[in-house]
Amino acid sequence: MPTLLVLRHAKAAPGGGTPDIERSLTERGRRDAEAAGEWLRGRGLTPDLVLCSTAARTRETLERLAVPAPVRYESQIYANDADALLTLVRETDDVRTLLLVGHNPSVHQLVHDLTGAAPNAYPTCALAVIEWAGGWTDAWPGAGTLAAFHTP
Repeated sequence: MPTLLVLRHAKAAPGGGTPDIERSLTERGRRDAEAAGEWLRGRGLTPDLVLCSTAARTRETLERLAVPAPVRYESQIYANDADALLTLVRETDDVRTLLLVGHNPSVHQLVHDLTGAAPNAYPTCALAVIEWAGGWTDAWPGAGTLAAFHTP
């Protein structure tokens, strides 16, 4: 049974003239990302692969999680389209647990599409754990179950 971990990046600093893709985390964001990594480890949720947006704030969030997994940086995640995220998930192969680090509203929409049970809000550093029967190609709307949800 595949497990998908869907993480919204941690709290980022306002733009203030900085290009959006280069925004970095705030101190709170760094603490929240470290706590999310501890939460994952405490539940034995270690990803076999990470798909991460190319934005600085997602890369820094991932670094603070401190998960020992190979990483693929995907510009499609930064484009913030839930259908593109679902395609990336469905194209996954040979992993049991996948971590996707991205942005709202697409990560929230992905969780909702897969489970029909997404919470009303998906704050920064929120993390959904989704499971379903079958393989990655069986990741269709409504196929998953929201097994856990963590917020800072």
